[in-house]
Amino acid sequence: MIFTRKVFWVFPLLAGGLALGQVRADAPEELRFGVHVRPILSHNCMQCHGPDENHRKAKLRLDVESGLFGGSGDERIVVPGKPAESLLYQKITAHDPDDRMPPEESKKKLSADEIATIKRWIEQGAEWEGHWAFVAPKRPGLPKVQRRAWPRNPIDFFTLARMEPNGLEPSREADRRTLIRRVCLDLTGLPPSPGAVERFVNDTDPGAYEKLVDSLLASERYGERMTLAWMDAARYGDSSVFHDDGVRYMWPWRDWVIRAYND
Repeated sequence: MIFTRKVFWVFPLLAGGLALGQVRADAPEELRFGVHVRPILSHNCMQCHGPDENHRKAKLRLDVESGLFGGSGDERIVVPGKPAESLLYQKITAHDPDDRMPPEESKKKLSADEIATIKRWIEQGAEWEGHWAFVAPKRPGLPKVQRRAWPRNPIDFFTLARMEPNGLEPSREADRRTLIRRVCLDLTGLPPSPGAVERFVNDTDPGAYEKLVDSLLASERYGERMTLAWMDAARYGDSSVFHDDGVRYMWPWRDWVIRAYND
């Protein structure tokens, strides 16, 4: 009986170790703070260690670089390259419930995957990234692909780079009637006229599709189509519907959003 109990205790430990090893094996080679770490901290820690002064505890902020890499001596929050010396990692892996973060009363708990992610990020040097909204975008290099003759533009390289590792083949190009219908619905929300279809089908210019896309982007209908999501989010309407249909003053905002796309 004693031996059986030991087996039952050892098995979950082994399974847990294998699971954690699987998490680490499946994790991306290079972890980014903004993509992989900030979401974990935001969901589990920012309520008590974020920008809200009224709810902040221990005067600690994890949403800013000075806070995340602050502290001194044995209480440095994050020590790049050294998870064991990082107070953040010590707290999320503490065995004592009184020391472990997040606290039990928060009803939040980091998964083994999330803990492994934070550990690997620290091991890799704990490079800080500002919030994506305030970071100037950088044009990435083109990924390597095997079928270099297939891509026609940079986007094709990224699409093919995700397909090839999964053994997927690009679909054959659709016929021109299908192409013009698709792109018109995507960019203007309206089907093409019969005349526009015939002109596109009979256009022998190798750049016919590019010309079609440029003409649709230059159309006023493009701005109207792109504005729909903003109108829906703001619950915009040209009519009061259920009430007396009086004068409405919101239309300048509608037109401003449309012009923002078209200009």
